[in-house]
Amino acid sequence: MQVERRKFLHDACKACLLTGAGFLISDLTACSPATRITRLPIRDDTVRLPVTSFTRQSMQIVRPEGWVYDIAVRKTAGSQYEALLLQCTHQKNQLIADGNGFTCTLHGSRYTVDGQVKKGPSEVALKKFATRLEQDQLVIQLKS
Repeated sequence: MQVERRKFLHDACKACLLTGAGFLISDLTACSPATRITRLPIRDDTVRLPVTSFTRQSMQIVRPEGWVYDIAVRKTAGSQYEALLLQCTHQKNQLIADGNGFTCTLHGSRYTVDGQVKKGPSEVALKKFATRLEQDQLVIQLKS
């Protein structure tokens, strides 16, 4: 009887360790960005992104120099551009792009690709930045 108890405890501990490792690995992969983050210098409260960067992907993730939060920039169907601050409007956590929009890993808020709240607890849409085209550059205005 003593040997069976020892084997049970050994097997149970191994199962717990393997399960915990599985959760840890899935959490770590969720932290990594789905797309490459392009770091851009700020000049006159703007960042500039070459329009050619949208030839392969309709969405780019950029991080202005010195900023903590990223900006998702996407080319819309009408060849317009939209820039969204990837900061959760619930408790200011960094959002991650998940292919169908953006997710907050802190409390689970989800946003659509155009920044609207899909699932709470957040109730406010993402902040949008004004964009304009200047020759072959997309200019994102960081201050209103």
